Formats: sequence, structure tokens, C-alpha cells
Amino acid sequence: MIGYVECECLIYNAQSLKEKRAVLQRIMTRLQQKYNISVAEIDYQDVWQRTKLGIVAITSERTATEKELYRALEMIDSFPEIERTVTTFDWF
Repeated sequence: MIGYVECECLIYNAQSLKEKRAVLQRIMTRLQQKYNISVAEIDYQDVWQRTKLGIVAITSERTATEKELYRALEMIDSFPEIERTVTTFDWF
């Protein structure tokens, strides 16, 4: 089962693209190290305080995929410098 999540996020304290990318790089690296997922910034690359992340997990069962994706979203929510807003799920 392939699970795909798109989540838009706000980074309030970023005053430049360099600061935004530093925050995103730290978050994406930790997500990839801790969970069996792939993650990438898929939109708003030229906007300082906004981003859209794409997260994909593949397992043999839908429940395992859901757990992995929800854990990844919980980790994103645990970072104080980023706020997750719009989140959508797709299943393949």
C-alpha cells in the first residue's frame, strides 16, 4: 500500500530563504532518519515563510502505512518553528 501526504506549513521566524531551508533541512533529515518514508519540498520553494511537503510511505498493509505517516506528521507538529496547516492524504 502506498500512502501519500501533502501538507502545507508556515515557518513564522524565517526571514530569508536560507533560514527557511535550514529549518526544512533539519526537519526532513530527522524524518528520513527516524521513519521509513521519503519526504521532499514540492511547492513554494521561493517563498520565505511557506512550504508544501510531500511525504510517501510504502508498506504491505494500509494500517502500517497510516501509522508511519501519522508518526511523521506528529514529528512535524513537534517542531515549534513550523506549523502544519492544510494536510491531504492519497492512497494508491
